[in-house]
Amino acid sequence: MRTLMILEVLGNSDQALTATEINASLGLPKQTIHRLCATLEENGFIARQGHSKRYRVARRLRELGAGLLHNSRDHIARRQILMEVARQVGETVNYVIPEDSGMRYLDRVETDWAFRIQLPVGSNVPFHCTASGKCFLASLKPAARRAFVEALVLQKMTAATHVTPNRLMTELDEISQQGYSLDNEEFIDGMVAIAVPVTDEFDRFVASLAFHGPTQRISLKEAVARKAILQKAAIKLREALFS
Repeated sequence: MRTLMILEVLGNSDQALTATEINASLGLPKQTIHRLCATLEENGFIARQGHSKRYRVARRLRELGAGLLHNSRDHIARRQILMEVARQVGETVNYVIPEDSGMRYLDRVETDWAFRIQLPVGSNVPFHCTASGKCFLASLKPAARRAFVEALVLQKMTAATHVTPNRLMTELDEISQQGYSLDNEEFIDGMVAIAVPVTDEFDRFVASLAFHGPTQRISLKEAVARKAILQKAAIKLREALFS
């Protein structure tokens, strides 16, 4: 973390800085700041200006910055696609990825409706009772799917939550065939959702593209009627991010 802070100070400066000047806003021990600067210089992230004691950004740090800017292009493309889906479906749209503790909301575009269900970016939701989670589970090969489900704690979130492996497996088999998954008030009472898989160039699951809304405004049948919007957007995401 201290190394990153040094790079941040240099990256935000319009001139070369001495180790003491870099440390003015960090407050690290004198020996530490000099040691870290020497290590960064040795590895090509910073360089001395001529024969002075002042450091400037070097090749490896510039390349790192360029790479981060390149990656932000993918974020912008993904965001634009999500915004268009949200405009068409009129509900909150989510880009959700699998992690050890569940499905994590990596990106989302909120609905303009005043009444909405709050699940901010960074939220983790269960695998077994969400449209995005079941979409991921259904992407697994049958044997892996069975092993994964049997390892899950099928916590009852609502009266509609699947709490037995066989019942969940039956639905996952259906999802695998039909290409989309549903949440019929299984995670939160009064909320329905639909999700489709986003895959890479090798047809491997990358994320779920989903939207959800309150049952007072949208029914499960109405959500399914809009699945083609999600499916077309999933193709656009694949082309934008992995082509």
